[in-house]
Amino acid sequence: MDENSIAWKTAERVHEEGGSFVLTNAPIAMRMGTINQLAKKTGATIIPADATSIEDLEKLVSESVEVLGGKLDFVLHSIGMSVNVRKGRSYTDQKYDWTAKGWDVSAGSFHKVMQVLYKQDAMNEWGSVVALSYMAAQRVFPDYNDMADNKAFLESIARSFGYFFGRDKNVRVNTISQSPTPTTAGKGVKGFDGFISYAEKMSPLGNASALDCANYTLSLFSDLTRKVTLQNLFHDGGFSNMGVSDAVMQAFEEQQNT
Repeated sequence: MDENSIAWKTAERVHEEGGSFVLTNAPIAMRMGTINQLAKKTGATIIPADATSIEDLEKLVSESVEVLGGKLDFVLHSIGMSVNVRKGRSYTDQKYDWTAKGWDVSAGSFHKVMQVLYKQDAMNEWGSVVALSYMAAQRVFPDYNDMADNKAFLESIARSFGYFFGRDKNVRVNTISQSPTPTTAGKGVKGFDGFISYAEKMSPLGNASALDCANYTLSLFSDLTRKVTLQNLFHDGGFSNMGVSDAVMQAFEEQQNT
């Protein structure tokens, strides 16, 4: 996590609105990142945790409730990783232990987080749990590789666990399908620069930035959306409903004429 990440922007915006929260990241990522700067800026406590470890998550949740002085109002899951993408393995040549690691970090961790929150009864009534997704869960983006499967799994977990969280605890669970965003994770995808330009031309409102997404996330944390749950919400400037745009057609025609 760094200052370009959606989680970072969300933390800043929550702080600006007067909210208190706990920050967390994997211990190894904390040594490499700049989370201490964010904690200092927002007055947040850092509790290291491996999101794939139930033991770590149990400690994270119980300590968060203690630090914040009560149950939680909101949780943001902003985790995604593919070892196959990092190592340059194509979708048709996956190394399956890497695939399993990717879905455990990117999607399985979301189930684990919610299971711990649920069992510890750590969420306030009408609280909100949000995870970040991408529309490769529904459509083919070849170089997004197995991350597309991870996001599809993530969205399914949100719906399935969201039912039980809503029925039993009155807690909302949603995913945000965000525009391609120049975060550290996004930049790791082959051809990212070309695709972000394409999405910008295709979207009537242009791509949504990390800050735009942070603002949208705050709306889902708020009481203004207390009846919104089990949804995958597209936050992409209209890209998800486009077939073709004038700007894309013009760029294609110019290329054809050169």
